[in-house]
Amino acid sequence: MTHSHHTTGCWPENLPALEKHKQQQIEQRLLPVFESLLAQEKIPQDEASVKSLKCLYIPFCAWLIKQQKDKALIVGLNGSQGSGKSTLCRILRSILELGFDKKVISFSIDDFYLTRARRVELARDVHPLFKTRGVPGTHDTTLGISILNQILQGNGSQLDIPVFDKSIDDRLPESQWTRVNAVCDIVIFEGWCVGSMAEHSQALQSPVNELEKQEDADAAWRNYVNDQLQHNYADWFSVIDLLVMLKIPDFTKVYEWRLLQEQKLKASLADEKNVIHKTMSKPEIERFIMHYERISRHTLNEMPARADVVMELGDDHQVSNVVVRNKQ
Repeated sequence: MTHSHHTTGCWPENLPALEKHKQQQIEQRLLPVFESLLAQEKIPQDEASVKSLKCLYIPFCAWLIKQQKDKALIVGLNGSQGSGKSTLCRILRSILELGFDKKVISFSIDDFYLTRARRVELARDVHPLFKTRGVPGTHDTTLGISILNQILQGNGSQLDIPVFDKSIDDRLPESQWTRVNAVCDIVIFEGWCVGSMAEHSQALQSPVNELEKQEDADAAWRNYVNDQLQHNYADWFSVIDLLVMLKIPDFTKVYEWRLLQEQKLKASLADEKNVIHKTMSKPEIERFIMHYERISRHTLNEMPARADVVMELGDDHQVSNVVVRNKQ
């Protein structure tokens, strides 16, 4: 029987915590880093955010370290679009590296998008909806599995992690990939469908939105996506040791928070001269999100019952509750 520990927006008190002096040392070291990270992400620096560093993120990282055994610990971080995965990833990485002297490799599932040429082929040969990157079927799962396996072998080699440039909608050449040392303690692998599971084929028959109804009337696209999730992606995600879910209040928040992301992007690009970057309008965001809706809803529904850690977000985007399945 698995037990779970519930708490408010802090890490459960009954799970192993740090000694008080060690916690305070880490807090002092990390507070300036945390504040500058919040500023970069344009997140208000208030009492709640500082409290989350002390009572949630530092104890969570201490607990994560305890889960590592004799090889790199692979942490999967799932969260719907706009939930704050990449920000959380940066926070956790800073704490683990600067607070606990751990070696961390982090990347997003977005780094593994297929090249534009491969996706054009997919759109031509399988279904036109594959023109839009994002859903299972548009990532290089073979490359993703190979990189995780190389890290797990930990033979001290250098490793190149792909870089996808969304402004040109293509993968950068290998000479511009991110070089890392394959020997590390913790890997954080984040993405909107990381750890997601395929649906039962019967569930695919009825469209969930206008996009599926109008542009995937015979369900060919969603069946292909589901099949990818059931096989190639399941193989990729099977390497994950620990699954963490950032759980949004409900699916309507995806649109609301994705819009917020787009506004932040527009504001940041306004400062840069001669940037060719297409930000999306409201109708474009609505259409874009419809590609993700089916899997996002399904994951929101089923993942909380099996994820190792569920961080439930309130309407204010702050973690309001933490549920931890029984690990040590």
